[in-house]
Amino acid sequence: MAEDIPLTSFSLTHVHYDPTDQISYLCAWLALVPQGLCVMYVTLIWSTREIEIVLLGAGQFVCEVLNFALKRLIKEERPPRMNGKGYGMPSSHAQFVTFFAVSMALFLLFRHQPPGPERRRGNHSPMTMLERAFWSAAGLAGAFTVAWSRVYLNYHTEKQVLVGCTAGLVIAVAWFATTTILRRTGWVAWAMEIPVVKWLRVRDLVVEEDLCQAGWEKWDDRMTALKARDKKRS
Repeated sequence: MAEDIPLTSFSLTHVHYDPTDQISYLCAWLALVPQGLCVMYVTLIWSTREIEIVLLGAGQFVCEVLNFALKRLIKEERPPRMNGKGYGMPSSHAQFVTFFAVSMALFLLFRHQPPGPERRRGNHSPMTMLERAFWSAAGLAGAFTVAWSRVYLNYHTEKQVLVGCTAGLVIAVAWFATTTILRRTGWVAWAMEIPVVKWLRVRDLVVEEDLCQAGWEKWDDRMTALKARDKKRS
């Protein structure tokens, strides 16, 4: 490496905070939530092959592209004591987490349809509507906390965060409506029959079951069979 070339930091995970302020330190960790969610997307898509998660990840990508475009269209600078590079309107963190939280709430409250009592197995209890409402509220509260942290760390003004949250909300609702139309008109079912999609083992089960249900039922059935076999031997 040439000695006359100045070094720079990797800004994706570089966060400025006040080392004497514990709240500022916590906010610095909250700044990494979008990166953590990206890791979650990749992990869940690869491990579950659920089309619903693929659609959610695609919507999150569209949300980020629109944020990139809005920042360069509005061209509003960050606060005077600027922590961060580039334009500040709208806040990408606020838009990202709001899209995710609202999308999850819409899925849990309106799209997720767990099996009724007549189809329910004895070794699985799906989430009730009250539980789904609780997790939806928890996700929205988490998104609010991340958005607020951007103002506390002086990366954005209140207006930039508010606009980011509004943009995330609007895009989430629009994406949910779009995917609902794609489902009802049969486009998602058609895509599931494409040879390469079938080769990748993509499935569409999470709408009716939670991610751990199928694996738990299989494991529980196996353990029940083993116990019954051991009982016969004894």
